[in-house]
Amino acid sequence: MNGPESEETPLRRAVCPGSFDPVTNGHLDIIARASKLYDVVHVAVMVNKSKKGLFTVDERIELLRQVTAEYGNVQVESHHGLLVDFCKERDIPAIVKGLRAVSDFDYELQMAQMNNGLSGVETLFVPTNPTYSFLSSSLVKEVAAWGGDVSHLVPPLVLEALKERLAKQSDSD
Repeated sequence: MNGPESEETPLRRAVCPGSFDPVTNGHLDIIARASKLYDVVHVAVMVNKSKKGLFTVDERIELLRQVTAEYGNVQVESHHGLLVDFCKERDIPAIVKGLRAVSDFDYELQMAQMNNGLSGVETLFVPTNPTYSFLSSSLVKEVAAWGGDVSHLVPPLVLEALKERLAKQSDSD
């Protein structure tokens, strides 16, 4: 069959990149919102060899897969290298990033312009839910390491993994 009725509509694809060490409710808010706008949302756990994470890349991928399973259109994988290469390899035309504050915008705008200049990939900025405007993985790790309550900042599964990891670390210190 020829003609428009034989042509499939291409899937609308986007990527939500980050280190996700650990994934927070703020990350999930952006991923959930992107999953309503796109047919397929790739969550790219970006690998930075110069940073030692609390969780391994494989652990982060597994946690993300479990906490995003309900969305049905989210694919989680890792990538070492430029985000635009990840996008090119998978034919992804859009990057979705959450913005917490004006301070995020300065850096993210430069990255968006660089990524667009390198590959034509567009970046869409999503304002973070005000509930999570202060939230970062680094703060979650720091508060949790000092015994603070982060149960309202991460999914229950991540909270348990975080408690276990921090307990192991304190046992080895």
